[in-house]
Amino acid sequence: MKKIKVAVVLGGRSVEHAVSCASGSAVIAALDPDRFDVVPLGITDKGRWIAVDTDLARLGIEGGDALPQIAADGGAQVALSADPTAARVSLVDAGTATSQMIDVDVVFPVLHGTYGEDGTIQGLLEMADVPYVGSGVLASAVCMDKEFTKRLLIASGLPVAPYTIVRGQGDLSEADRDRLGLPVFVKPSRAGSSLGITKVTDWDQLPDALATARAVDPKVLVEAAVVGVRELECGVLEREDGGAPDTTGVFEVLGSGAEGWFDFETKYLSSEEVYDFDPALPGDVADRIRSMAAEVFTLLDCSDLARVDFFLTDDGEIFVNEINTMPGLTPKSGVPLAWAESGIRYAELVERLVRLALKRGTGLR
Repeated sequence: MKKIKVAVVLGGRSVEHAVSCASGSAVIAALDPDRFDVVPLGITDKGRWIAVDTDLARLGIEGGDALPQIAADGGAQVALSADPTAARVSLVDAGTATSQMIDVDVVFPVLHGTYGEDGTIQGLLEMADVPYVGSGVLASAVCMDKEFTKRLLIASGLPVAPYTIVRGQGDLSEADRDRLGLPVFVKPSRAGSSLGITKVTDWDQLPDALATARAVDPKVLVEAAVVGVRELECGVLEREDGGAPDTTGVFEVLGSGAEGWFDFETKYLSSEEVYDFDPALPGDVADRIRSMAAEVFTLLDCSDLARVDFFLTDDGEIFVNEINTMPGLTPKSGVPLAWAESGIRYAELVERLVRLALKRGTGLR
């Protein structure tokens, strides 16, 4: 039986480069070599595409103070053709200037953040007519941008916390300060992994918080902090039979950084337990969250998988925080662990995503 050739793309020109390396290496290690022929493609933090070694399991996160990177001198230069009639991938040997053309069946872009999760690589793959794992161009772009995610959620009657957007070198108006109150979270509008986020408890902290967010994204989201909340998450997975998407059980974020919220260091560099996969929730909260997660996934036209994040207040009110169309995909990440709790092992999850992409193909969804 012919092996399925899977190009796994990892790294990327994003502040989430290292997280993508860890997720991508885990995906590569999970694909059964008897059934899949894996072509690992790395993107450096400057955007150079290179072939990387298939033995990438060492990049998995085991705790510590550093995360992996794709080295610029790691291998042959790679070009992905946007011509649907051509071979998919060209590997160029810099020493001899010879090239090797490789056809692939499907691309698994394990890329977090800009130039990977925001519709850009999805557009390239659509032009090349190569099936790929994950949401399409529009859904990826909309879900990456917290402003437009919130606009669509509000238009559909789903609850979100009060917010405003600060563009360019603008500042927060007095009216918005009065409306939002303190504390607020200041975030890049188009980033993930808790990068560039500051909790502001005094308006004197706002200029520095805006500068921190702008270092990641010129468009900044300023959001009212929902005080005394529990942070809950739910994974969503498309069904192979085309039915309503499956959802994981609701899991709770336990990790809290030095500033009292789930920051980058706690997510990726802490050895402590950061999730509770069987939280005690009142009444029908778990059912409501699972239903809302599936609704958000469908509303935003997502494909394959996602993670939807929520806030739960003391009085039982639920707010949708955000959606992530390519959540962390190491075996120790929240969504894979939640699926394992539901009976879907990590390798099964990865293979299901590949099958979904192959079945769907490219073109309008």
